[in-house]
Amino acid sequence: MAKKQKAKKVTANQNSNQGIVESTLTKGEVRKLNALRKSIGDKLGEEAFAKWLKKKEKAQGNVSEDKNAALIAETLMKLIDDKKLRIPRGRYLVTRGRGRVIVEQPVYS
Repeated sequence: MAKKQKAKKVTANQNSNQGIVESTLTKGEVRKLNALRKSIGDKLGEEAFAKWLKKKEKAQGNVSEDKNAALIAETLMKLIDDKKLRIPRGRYLVTRGRGRVIVEQPVYS
């Protein structure tokens, strides 16, 4: 008797008709894809994942920029370019106070 050969599992990289390339996915997305494959099967799992990924990409495109953060960054970059401000590496607290922005290093106990 001949031995039965194990069926090769088709990965998303080899599956050209779905268009899912696992190497471009994040670790969490790969986990979600594998969980969907296990729960509802390979074909349906990949279809569901593709729909979810498309919906997620559309939602990320609608995220607007924080106007206040952009204003602070623009103002600070002007000062840094003029050599009037030097910000060393590390974490900083940004607070508001009496018409000005206060940037200070946190004190750890």
